[in-house]
Amino acid sequence: DGELKFSLESVKKLKELMDENRHINPRMLVSKASYSPCDEKDLPEEFQPVCKREDAPVIFERLNMAVEDPDLCEICANAACAGCF
Repeated sequence: DGELKFSLESVKKLKELMDENRHINPRMLVSKASYSPCDEKDLPEEFQPVCKREDAPVIFERLNMAVEDPDLCEICANAACAGCF
């Protein structure tokens, strides 16, 4: 994401955390704007610097969208995936 790079496995874990949070109870869905994965105890350590940034929610949402189709990411078709060199 811009100058930031994260491992594919960490981004997949981020997506898992974000998806779990949004689908707990349909009546109690958390809006994208108010949810922060920084509060999750299982958030990969490499995202901690992002949590200190003002634009963290935007970064997390872009990373989440980057792995919407994991097959594309696995073969490096998605430029947002780190580790594809």
